[in-house]
Amino acid sequence: MPLEEYRRKRKFSETPEPKGRKHTAARRLPMFVIQKHDASRLHYDFRLAIDGVLVSWAVPKGPSMNPADKRLAMRTEDHPMEYGDFEGVIPEGHYGAGKVIVWDTGKYESDAELQLTEQLVRGEIKFTLHGHKLRGSFVLIHTGKRATVKSRANQWLLIKHRDEHADPTWHIETPTLDRSVLSRATLHAG
Repeated sequence: MPLEEYRRKRKFSETPEPKGRKHTAARRLPMFVIQKHDASRLHYDFRLAIDGVLVSWAVPKGPSMNPADKRLAMRTEDHPMEYGDFEGVIPEGHYGAGKVIVWDTGKYESDAELQLTEQLVRGEIKFTLHGHKLRGSFVLIHTGKRATVKSRANQWLLIKHRDEHADPTWHIETPTLDRSVLSRATLHAG
């Protein structure tokens, strides 16, 4: 069951998060979403639609348009497609408690000949984002293949490729980047 871990961690009668279901793969370009999440620690949840679910990584420092930045991305449980437009407050005492906004979203396409599922299994996913804030070519690389420590098994790096969208001066804390692309809300107001 692809969403079993997601559902096990949540009490849907007490949290506004969608229960969701696995969807059949769409024929159009797959979607991605990045949610800014003020949980026990502020982080960004990076999600790619693969095989009817949102395959997810927590990115503590958030993504970057600077190719020199190599961002730690910890693989988390898959989320339902319905989570792609989830914004709200997860109540205290629940997994992931805190405010969530949709920081960026859009379509993406694979930059590799392998199917996305095969890339995920191999530990290297190459893709181009067509988002509101993030654009261009990126890669997610699994770093824990040889790791003996369990926590390293989920470690990946999110890296921006050098292309026409790369920006070495880009910084995620720029005030113009702070708002939700759906509601214009921030984590601290409206």
